[in-house]
Amino acid sequence: MPIVESSSYKAPFGRSNPHLQTIVPTLYRKIDGVQYQRERFTTSDQDFLDLDWSRVGARRLVIVLHGLEGSSERPYMKGMVKAFNKHNWDALAMNFRGCSGESNLNTRMYHSGETEDLGAVIAKIIDAGTYDRLALVGFSLGGNVILKYLGERGTNIPAEIKGAAVFSVPCDLEACSVCLERWSNRLYLYRFLGMLGSKVKAKSLAMSQEFDEKAFDELKMLRDFDDKFTAPLHGFKDATDYYTKSSCKQFLAGISVPTLLVNAADDPFMSETCYPTKEAEENPNLFLEIPKHGGHVGFMASASEGQYWSETRATEFLNKIVGR
Repeated sequence: MPIVESSSYKAPFGRSNPHLQTIVPTLYRKIDGVQYQRERFTTSDQDFLDLDWSRVGARRLVIVLHGLEGSSERPYMKGMVKAFNKHNWDALAMNFRGCSGESNLNTRMYHSGETEDLGAVIAKIIDAGTYDRLALVGFSLGGNVILKYLGERGTNIPAEIKGAAVFSVPCDLEACSVCLERWSNRLYLYRFLGMLGSKVKAKSLAMSQEFDEKAFDELKMLRDFDDKFTAPLHGFKDATDYYTKSSCKQFLAGISVPTLLVNAADDPFMSETCYPTKEAEENPNLFLEIPKHGGHVGFMASASEGQYWSETRATEFLNKIVGR
């Protein structure tokens, strides 16, 4: 049953437009008071991940994952880290490969279904013995990674992981790629393609490989990029194979710890298949909440509140699950 019938989120006056919710926090929100300590983690294939820590001396830790072409510096990441620190959690903002301001070493980068790096970081943290309780929070692509990680491991996840909260998750990657093709979403599409193109070009130059700028300029859709770059770089036959194997929706039945999934009903990136009501009804550990407004990784608060609703919702949910 765990479908949250009535979401507590109410958009501030004049800020219910989904594109306003999606754009304004990215461009104009500033987060003060978060000071990271960076740790470079060496992966098993001799690449690296940059982990940004914000510690308050707690015995519980939240690991926060960003979205496509995001980083630990994004306002939504710092806002979430700050909120958890305030509630006596240490926080780790994990940068995916190549997302910390420095190109990663290997040809492969990161993608929506890559869960091995998250698993390696979790194993390292548990081995260190500093924390007895862990929770996961993710946005968009990072949310997909978390749900897939939890679902594919089922009851075999580490006992220290007590719960998760994810927001604006593209549960059906292929359908979301189609949504990005809408004219109303072309601004987001071109921004993603521009950032991804710059990253692939920089990686090509660093590895002394030829980068066909003309061929890249001919890419018009995210699916084209995934066909030409994401799929072959990461062992998939094509974009369809990548989307099919990486979408978290098929793994939701396996989630064995309390997990909150929040997707706004007006998210411009989402298709109807990204609201997994059937899966939530059948899995007592999956709590699906669908606020009327919120856009994509929005959920703005009023100026007087400061803390965004997503941060309040995540801390409330996980404080209740994990315990103080």
